[in-house]
Amino acid sequence: MDFKRAKKETVDPTYLWIGPNEKPLTGNNQINITKTGKLMMEDFLEAFSGLYTCTLSYKTVRAETQEETIVKQRYDFMIFAYREPDYSYQMAVRFTTKSCQGRYNDLLFRVLKKILDNLISDLSCHVIEPSYKCHFVKIPKHGLMHELFIAFQVNPFAPGWKGACNDLADCEDITNHNILQARDRIEEFFRSQAYIYYHDFNKTIPAMHFVDHSFQVIRVDSCRPGFGKNEGLHSNCASCCVVCSPGTFSPDVDVTCQSCISVHIYGAKSCT
Repeated sequence: MDFKRAKKETVDPTYLWIGPNEKPLTGNNQINITKTGKLMMEDFLEAFSGLYTCTLSYKTVRAETQEETIVKQRYDFMIFAYREPDYSYQMAVRFTTKSCQGRYNDLLFRVLKKILDNLISDLSCHVIEPSYKCHFVKIPKHGLMHELFIAFQVNPFAPGWKGACNDLADCEDITNHNILQARDRIEEFFRSQAYIYYHDFNKTIPAMHFVDHSFQVIRVDSCRPGFGKNEGLHSNCASCCVVCSPGTFSPDVDVTCQSCISVHIYGAKSCT
């Protein structure tokens, strides 16, 4: 019932819930309707999304005649399945180098990727899409320097990642927790590189070393197939991955649902 009705006495209330398939909802392992009309659902699936209607019936009784009148009120609810987005992190760092020519730049790049992969392998995370370019950089008061601009993405779906979920069907909390740990470890690794550069005075500074304050990190969200973000339709949870509505689909880990007029279900993963 609505807030106004809830503040009043309600005589002999009954409740009829109609689901998206336009059939009355009855109690089962996933659905429970309480005596006060609350609809409780467990293990909500994409296909359960849609229009839910509750019809409240109650009586008004005239005290002097005991005459009863049945009153009905209908309430409509649009209910959508949603998931938290999967997180990954786009990162960038810079290293000095003697020259933009030669094999040492490629060697440093490969060694760095191996170090980072080993650093986060127990979290079922790995480095993907690594790349680098060499540039001339004019440093104030230091002249020209050669620097490697390195970029990579840290992803929580390394081979065998499902094993970290202990066979749970939905393990977004675990993967997101792991990627946060991976981010923190990598940040600490480059922080330690800067510390060594400034505090280890007994050693000669190598020609190839981490450029302090060059580490950058940006969170990148992705949605599972059948889900996407829609700030206009779901402004109360703009960061959520909400099930694609009929007329749309999402086949990959993008964050938007694409239009497809032939789709008539929620959570479509293909345009068929």
